[in-house]
Amino acid sequence: MQVDFYHLTQQPLDRVLTRIAERVVEGGGRLLVVTNGEEQRVAIDRLLWTYTPESFLAHALAGGEGDQAQPILIAADPAPANAARNIALADGVWRDEALTFERAFHFFDADRIAEARIAWKSLAERDGIERRYWKQNDAGRWEQAA
Repeated sequence: MQVDFYHLTQQPLDRVLTRIAERVVEGGGRLLVVTNGEEQRVAIDRLLWTYTPESFLAHALAGGEGDQAQPILIAADPAPANAARNIALADGVWRDEALTFERAFHFFDADRIAEARIAWKSLAERDGIERRYWKQNDAGRWEQAA
């Protein structure tokens, strides 16, 4: 199980999340995007339809009849109604339920760095978990720092 910690310092979540979602779907995977905030779920929904003029990422807000068919599902909790094996924690809150997935993307900013450090340290003690910490360099490119 792999957990990727993304420290958002220069690019906002919407720029990073869309690229990761694209990669997951292009690789034939499914993604569950989790955030507690309804406003953020609606914003991510809108983003995935409009983030680039030439395309969109097929997705839905959880709770509809076709949840199981969605390559990307946006939800308030980490229950993958779309059978996703990848989870993106978009609100900066770590959830241990993410460990039931094959890969977790944990996004956090300066407001959530203390909680991210606690999650990072707690995962070090667990078998079978590969942790990666990503940060942006001065040019805005992502580099693996740990």
